[in-house]
This record gives sequence, structure tokens and C-alpha cells, in this order.
Amino acid sequence: MLKHNQEARPGARRKFLQMAGTMGAGAALGGASLNVFAAAAKTAPDTTNLPFANGLRQMATFPQKRSLILLTSRPPQLETPFAVYNDGIFTPNDAFFVRYHWSGIPTNIDPATYRVAIKGVVDTPLSLSLEDIKQMGAVKLAAAHQCSGNSRGFSNPRVPGGESANGAMGNAIWTGVPLKKVLEKAGVKAGAVQVTFNGLDHPPVGDGPDFIKALDLNHAMDGEVMLAWAMNGTDLPMLNGYPLRLVVPGYYGTYWVKHLSDIEVVDKPLANFWMATAYRVPDNECACVAPGGKMEKSRPIGRFSIRSFITSVLDGGKIPAGKSTVLRGIAFDGGYGVTNVDVSADGGKTWHQAKLGTDHGKYSFREWTMPFKPAKRGALELKVRATNRIGQTQPMSALWNPSGYMRNVVETTRVTAV
Repeated sequence: MLKHNQEARPGARRKFLQMAGTMGAGAALGGASLNVFAAAAKTAPDTTNLPFANGLRQMATFPQKRSLILLTSRPPQLETPFAVYNDGIFTPNDAFFVRYHWSGIPTNIDPATYRVAIKGVVDTPLSLSLEDIKQMGAVKLAAAHQCSGNSRGFSNPRVPGGESANGAMGNAIWTGVPLKKVLEKAGVKAGAVQVTFNGLDHPPVGDGPDFIKALDLNHAMDGEVMLAWAMNGTDLPMLNGYPLRLVVPGYYGTYWVKHLSDIEVVDKPLANFWMATAYRVPDNECACVAPGGKMEKSRPIGRFSIRSFITSVLDGGKIPAGKSTVLRGIAFDGGYGVTNVDVSADGGKTWHQAKLGTDHGKYSFREWTMPFKPAKRGALELKVRATNRIGQTQPMSALWNPSGYMRNVVETTRVTAV
């Protein structure tokens, strides 16, 4: 983490939209936008076609967001158009993907009255304001954020769940305070084993399970997990967790609880739906089973698998034959750090090492570039493969599990040299 002696600009986003709760927040959001987004809504294409079966999607402009790929409106699930990742190593806040489990999302939070409760197996229960937390010493951390089901739409056989392409991910500089400081202020008692996290989003009706997640105590106290109030230098957008969210570097987004309201230290592992049943993968080295198979034994999903992408040309694109062009892309992993990226222009028969860009930290996207000059016209299969510090790399064939989690196959971009 990099120490930072100035706080992010204080938030003025006290009001989001006034909506009828019984409709579901996402429904109202999908049908309205703030004036600042009106131009984008008018000029954006109405639909996009993701590269898998049933991939036709509407585009939608939500408050504080540009036109994004709409998966569902109740709750809001928005995917980043893949072309955004070629614009820079950090994903703009207004293009950052959105994922909720329930449509009961907060729409009007006053930072002056907002509080986070720290309770459970602690010496001193606390009720902290946003300013209390900001006064504990701000840090900055560059870290990728990725939904567990990012790229699920490519699963073969298909699996249930949100069918996204590769846009349920983003990279940002998060500003906040280490969770460790907050827990130390409360004083963790002997016998504590986990810390649980709840936010202001909730099931809209009925008895659906509240979205509460947990981290083992040693993970929560590692000094890297943080309570963040800003991303890329400005307040969190409402749909990304305003005014405070959990940031769990290197781990899938299911743990990154938004709109934090309660942090509880507990003396036994949390066994609710979201930990004991949902977000689980096969308990083996590859977190996979034979395509179409079942999990015999499972474990909670954890760190990212290593991934890499070409961003400078999209599948189906064209590049000049006989002229040098620069291929560019991104790579990241669960926190060991990417050390090498190789590119193949012949479908994986031969590989050439790319040049890595600036290292923004072991949790961040890492840019790579490689000059490429097609010798002749024709179809090409470009592939990209990353390796990290402990030797992990990407499989040539996609691994499969019943939830479509953790996809990290060597990606193929089919282009034509003209």
C-alpha cells in the first residue's frame, strides 16, 4: 500500500434518485437518468451482441454511468464494454461494472448521518461515522475488481447465472483505511475466528437471505483489506458502493461488500447461504470438474485466477498486412504479480514475449505491448498468455465448473490482415 496524506474530495452525492421501493431500484434506474448522462443516452447504440449464444444485450445509461451493457435492471447488473479496457490501465468510474444480488439497493445516503457498526467479539463496540473512518489515516491501493462469474457466458456446456462476456471486471486506485486499523480500534477478543460484513442493500420483499460475507480473521487483519470511500480519486459512485465499501485485493468481487453498515467479529465460521451454499468451487487444484459434471466437494471461491487479454484489436477486427502495428493488452492475477506475457499469432504454435508496462502493484492490471507485422494478408488467430511470480499460467482449454466461475483460458482474438 502507498501512504497518502490527503483525503479524497468530500462527497456531495447525498441524493441519488427518489424511487418507489416496491418497484425495485433497478427498474427505476433503467428508465431514468440524471441530466449529465442525457447526451450519452441519446448517442449510444441501443443493443450490442456479445460473442456467444443468446448474446444480444441492450445498452443502458444509469445515474453516474455512461452507456453500459445491461444484464438485468432489477437488480442493476451492468457490464463494461470491452473496448473501454484499451483506453487506459485504470477503468473510469462511469464505465465500471455493477453487480447486485437484490433489488433493494440504497438510493439516498446522507454521509453526515451514515454510520458503520463494529460489533461482536470485540472489547469496545463502535459506531463510526464516515469522517471518523477518514481520520484514521488514508492509504491508496491499485487493485483489480472482478466478478466471480466474469466471462460466464462462454461456458460450454452453458451454466445458470448472469451471462456476461469479459466486462465484469475493472481496475481502480482505491482510497480508504486498512480494515486492520478499525478492528484494532475496537479490540478483537480471544476466540475470534472470522469477521462478517453486511451492507445497506437487502432483499426487497420476503425472506431472501441478506447478503452477508465473511473473511477469516487473519485475512481481515492482513493490512491490505480496506474500507474504501473513493476510487480513482473521487467518491465511490452510488452503484459501486457509496459511501464505503470493502476492498479485498486479489479476491473475487463476492467479498467486496458495498454500502457497508455492519462489521461483526464472530467466534465461529459464518454458515449462511452466501458462504455455505453460494459462491463455491470444486475443492481441487484446478477448481474444475469434467464439463457437465458435478462437484463432489466444494470450497468458498477465493483468489483470482491469472488472466490476460488483447485490447487493441477486438475479435473480428482488421490489422494492416506488411506494416508494423502494436498489439496491446492487460494481464492480472490474484496478487502474486504478473512477470511475463507471451503472444502467439499462429494459433498457439509459436510464442513471442511481450513488453510489460508500468507496474502499479501486484493487484493491478498490468499493461503489455508487442510490435507485430503480419507477413501477408489473411486470417490470424492471436492468443495471449500470462505467467506470474509463482509460475501460474493460463490453460489452453477452458476449465469448467457448474457455476461458471474463475474462467481464465488463453484468450483467442480472430483478426484479418488486410
